[in-house]
Amino acid sequence: MVETRTTCPYCGVGCGITARAEGRALTVQGDADHPANLGRLCSKGTALADTVGLEGRLLAPEIGGRETSWAEATRLVARRFSETIARHGPDSVAFYVSGQLLTEDYYVANKLMKGFIGAANIDTNSRLCMASAVAAHKAAFGADLVPGCYEDLDLADLVVFSGHNAAWTHPVLFRRMEAARDRGQRHVVIDPRRTDTAEMADLHLPLAPQSDVRLWNGLLAHLMDCGAVDQAYVATHVSGYGAVVESLARDDQSPAAVAADCGLTLADLRAFYDLFAATPRTVSLFSMGANQSAQGVAKGLAILNVHLATGRIGKPGACPFSITGQPNAMGGRETGGLANTLAAHMDFTEVDCARVERFWSAPNLARKPGLKAVEMFEAVGDGRIKALWVMATNPAVSMPRAHAVRKALAGCPFVVVSDCMAYTDTAAFAHVKLPALAWGEKDGTVTNSERRISRQRAVMAPPGQARPDWKIIAEVAAAMGHGEAFNWRSNAQVFREWARMTAYENSGRTLDLGPLVGLTPEAYDALAPVQWPVTPAGGTARLFTDGRFPTADGRARMVPTLALGPAEATDGAFPLALNTGRVRDHWHTLTRTGLSASLSRHAPEPYVDVHPADALEQGIADGMLTRVRTAHGEAVALARITDAQRPGCIFMPMHWSAAYAPQGMANPLVSGPVDPISGQPEFKHTPARIQAYRETWRGFFLSRAAVAPPEGLDLVWRRATQDGCQLHEFAGRGDADQRDALRKALSRGLKGQALLLEDAQGGRLREAFVQDDRLASVLFMTVETGRLPPRDWLSALFAKDQLSETDRAGLLIGFAPGAPVETGPLVCACRSVRRPRIEAAIAQGAASLDAVGAATGAGTQCGSCRPEITRMLPASETRHAA
Repeated sequence: MVETRTTCPYCGVGCGITARAEGRALTVQGDADHPANLGRLCSKGTALADTVGLEGRLLAPEIGGRETSWAEATRLVARRFSETIARHGPDSVAFYVSGQLLTEDYYVANKLMKGFIGAANIDTNSRLCMASAVAAHKAAFGADLVPGCYEDLDLADLVVFSGHNAAWTHPVLFRRMEAARDRGQRHVVIDPRRTDTAEMADLHLPLAPQSDVRLWNGLLAHLMDCGAVDQAYVATHVSGYGAVVESLARDDQSPAAVAADCGLTLADLRAFYDLFAATPRTVSLFSMGANQSAQGVAKGLAILNVHLATGRIGKPGACPFSITGQPNAMGGRETGGLANTLAAHMDFTEVDCARVERFWSAPNLARKPGLKAVEMFEAVGDGRIKALWVMATNPAVSMPRAHAVRKALAGCPFVVVSDCMAYTDTAAFAHVKLPALAWGEKDGTVTNSERRISRQRAVMAPPGQARPDWKIIAEVAAAMGHGEAFNWRSNAQVFREWARMTAYENSGRTLDLGPLVGLTPEAYDALAPVQWPVTPAGGTARLFTDGRFPTADGRARMVPTLALGPAEATDGAFPLALNTGRVRDHWHTLTRTGLSASLSRHAPEPYVDVHPADALEQGIADGMLTRVRTAHGEAVALARITDAQRPGCIFMPMHWSAAYAPQGMANPLVSGPVDPISGQPEFKHTPARIQAYRETWRGFFLSRAAVAPPEGLDLVWRRATQDGCQLHEFAGRGDADQRDALRKALSRGLKGQALLLEDAQGGRLREAFVQDDRLASVLFMTVETGRLPPRDWLSALFAKDQLSETDRAGLLIGFAPGAPVETGPLVCACRSVRRPRIEAAIAQGAASLDAVGAATGAGTQCGSCRPEITRMLPASETRHAA
């Protein structure tokens, strides 16, 4: 098998991968030569081989659910978009795109919408992640520029994580910083939750929700008071300092007042402020906890202000660092994937519009910003947008107020979805589905969080009729009459045009790929990772090293920021603040990671984290199914009682979709008021309440294929992938007739020998079907007070080609006679190590992370499980072991 160097499709770290494929069989490992990860991979990257099968793939175009030809589908999309534009104007159509697209795809989509359709209604799911950081960068630096590089994380003496659970969201970078702690690097985590990153930190500041700006403004005031402001740097390189000083003076910035407003102890606040003041080499990492807020831009600017005032920017080990969430969120920002920007970091100014018009020879260039994501789906809902094309994303799950988004999609006259998966919550509303290539089949470039462009190369042949996204868009553009401007024959040609655009009439834009304009096809294929701006000497690691910024006067701008409370206050009806976010081993809406058994084990179903005091008040115990209600909807999730939550706050992961947990989706609950500047919606604070679900019966169903919950039954239904089968957990509140109806629905169509154990009076049922000596299905039901066996041993039986007599004997018991198979929660997804195995190693003398790793393998790959292992170690183990 040929080894191919490519790039991981998950987070913004941009890890390099070496991959080998034989058909659809794939092996992957970290690329030791890639500067982003130096050979490391996280659990998701390690499990990529589990996700490249053809199960659930969209392999042919569809119109109204019937397969069709590319020619017919392309003609229909082009005709309906053209007719809509002719009747209602260019603003009646929109594209909603994704950080999963490659840069070439993004560029072509942006060129078609803004240059040739003539509207700017193209926005990206990165609006939900990074738009506030973009706006803060532009206000402070003059352009959307991330100044630092990953080497700064190695060199820093202090790293401040602001709303960033790096141990879970960017574990490969976290391992680099963990290694830096051996030489004394200190970590401070600012987060309402005690995350795994906070568990390992020197100091955790569990601030009250939406008090970030108050905390950072207070820090700036403290730095002024103690003489830590770099007055020479400010005088030479920064404007607006005086206005910020004046704005801070309007409030009491004393540490005692700030600590009280932030819900922190005065001692912890002083410790942070003093540590920051005394540590010149400081990196402040900020991510979703800062960005996903109605005050996201203010939070970003407050962080940037502190770094500008102290001159901690453009220097080794010192910078503010916005960490992106998606593999190509940066590429989308570069190419104009946001509705309020043009490509190549140009804006809707008269000069920039004229420049873009000349470069593209665009006959109808958009002259004003388009609708941002939340506005876009509101416009779909009220009929202003009549034709929508969704590319490589799933807004019916990921958008706030997702039920309203579904209603909007259902009422839209024409919806196109181009995706690699046939069945997503969004694809259910599509009039036309277009099959796109998936990771492993795509070929192009992505840009990671440190501005590093890397190649994503095809490892496998395209399946069915799937095509590259850029080609799908270009062919629709040609069918709309724009063929001459979209006649590329390869992705390399698209990239060269994109590179030319960055260099075109460039007299000061930092984003510049000029030296890559002349890449031959062979040089493009062999392109090594490089950071922009690209110079004749190569890439650029750090920006602003000379103190010059791309503003009119060459100075950075400090901007006054107001410390405001939450956009929506909790009250008697909704007394809790709902926060949403990621889990360790899953990604977005499970269309990829949900296919992996190893990634599904650590968090197999939706949950809600609740502080013990709030749980006690509502009569909720650990492991109970719990209703979570907001003004916008309701979900049911498993309660996890933990003091890692602040009292008055609850947390739900956002990943589950209708395919995996139709009652467990978090984003329909989210109100999502938007930042007035960036348009990024709030995901971190929605007033909510909780109560016990109080099911009367429950059970599980194991089958070789996924099964949807039967219609008409009052069920809570969850599904998780296992090795060789699908595990369906369910619970209900109905009577025996409901249980009988479910049993009949699940057994319909099953063939083979039926094994049955039933206690109708006691409400217990155990049933299995064996066909050709292989296990076909297992169903266990019990009343709420009954017990259910562990699922692990039963799940493992589906991998067997033939059941033994011992297997058959244990089927209706739930475990085999004799030694039990190892069960218990999965801790290390990379090495498939469960909690009991780690506990046994600790009992036998493994008293450190390294010792546990040597004994079990846990924590030796990506390291995202190391905080969890640390919590299991003896009390003698230091909290911050590395």
